[in-house]
Amino acid sequence: MPYDFDLFVIGGGSAGVRLGRISAGHGARVAVAEERFWGGTCVNVGCVPKKIMVQAAEYGAWMEDAAAFGWPHHRHQQHDWAKLAAARDAEVGRLSGIYGKMLAGAGVTSFDARATFVDAHTIDVGGQHVTAERIVVATGGTPARLDIPGAELGLVSDDLFTLKALPKRVVVIGGGYIAVEFATILRGLGAEVDLMYRAPLPLRGFDEDVRGAAAEALAALGIRLNPDASPLRITKLGDGLMVAMSNNFMREADAVFFCTGRTPNTAGLGLAKAGIAVNAAGAIPVNDDHQTAVPHIYAIGDVIDRVNLTPMATAVGHALADTLFGNSPRRASYENVATAVFMSPPIATVGLTETEAAARGPVDVYVTRFTPMRHTISKREGRKSLMKLVVCQDTQKVLGAHMLGEDSAEIMQGIGIAIGMGATKQDFDRTIGIHPTAAEEFVTLRTRTREAGVRRAAE
Repeated sequence: MPYDFDLFVIGGGSAGVRLGRISAGHGARVAVAEERFWGGTCVNVGCVPKKIMVQAAEYGAWMEDAAAFGWPHHRHQQHDWAKLAAARDAEVGRLSGIYGKMLAGAGVTSFDARATFVDAHTIDVGGQHVTAERIVVATGGTPARLDIPGAELGLVSDDLFTLKALPKRVVVIGGGYIAVEFATILRGLGAEVDLMYRAPLPLRGFDEDVRGAAAEALAALGIRLNPDASPLRITKLGDGLMVAMSNNFMREADAVFFCTGRTPNTAGLGLAKAGIAVNAAGAIPVNDDHQTAVPHIYAIGDVIDRVNLTPMATAVGHALADTLFGNSPRRASYENVATAVFMSPPIATVGLTETEAAARGPVDVYVTRFTPMRHTISKREGRKSLMKLVVCQDTQKVLGAHMLGEDSAEIMQGIGIAIGMGATKQDFDRTIGIHPTAAEEFVTLRTRTREAGVRRAAE
């Protein structure tokens, strides 16, 4: 039977828009449906507005630091939340509009409506039924609340971008990258912040040296850390809130943020009607080609809960478009994906942690901590940088690079290229550094800090 479209994409975020635009460029008849906002989480309630707010928080510290360099200190007034929000929202609106224009320019049919499955080839989009030969689910994720009494009194990450004013006292629940970024933003803009997390250190899954350095940096910002603690309940207390904690402490707050993870956005899509089941986490299982249990239906991006990063989603969307319609089958690699945490100072990492690498065999570990030149002058506490390389003893390949420090995300992008190409420690060593920079430390690490991992006995 003839179909209305060659490809129907459910979700107009980073993954879906890239997939739809490239597929249309290859000559496919494409439709994309988006029920909320074009550009998805990243553009509207994620990476972009968050980074703008991180930068706003940084300016306050820079103004204070400027006095040490001879500039007069002008931070006499409170931060203007409304002015920041207006500038942020204008940029978000501009970028979101670009996504729609890109699709239109590529000849893609756009639906500003919710799309759900009727059957394996039929989609209900805003009450209209359309058919497609191939369908891709790219609906992303949604922030989760903990299942505790009073959870409805708390906010989720999306809510930061609609607040009309800065709360004076905030409890941020969670120890992942969203939690530490939000704690940094809110503290940097003037709030009193408690960060509450279940583990001894924040940022589970990151390198242990980085986790320890991150906890020190957060505390130096004046964030009160509450490790090994979980919220038990949230109750109203006058005009504010009270959070009861598992360690028998209580915290008063004007706002409580749940930064406790995100869940795949699969509820209500009618997946069962198409013959697709989700796993225990609500994610759609796919094979290495991103096919679901139904071969002509695919899923990409955060909805599969694999590597939940915007550049990963766009890379997979582009690769799938080339595979399906570009006569150029290929896959985007999930290995050695560089990423960053925009706390203050930021973290950036690529490759294996020391623990992960050591589990595979013996490694050489190189670590350095130093005060950046800027802060030898500013005297600001808690701004030490940490840099780390994890090197395979047998091959001398650099398996992982980790950094906490200013400009770490900008530095790590280039390191990611090197590690992806299989660079050895000797390749790093023979590279001439740019002086004076923090980045040059990565190519001047000469003294091994320690060994890790156990050499396996010969078979």
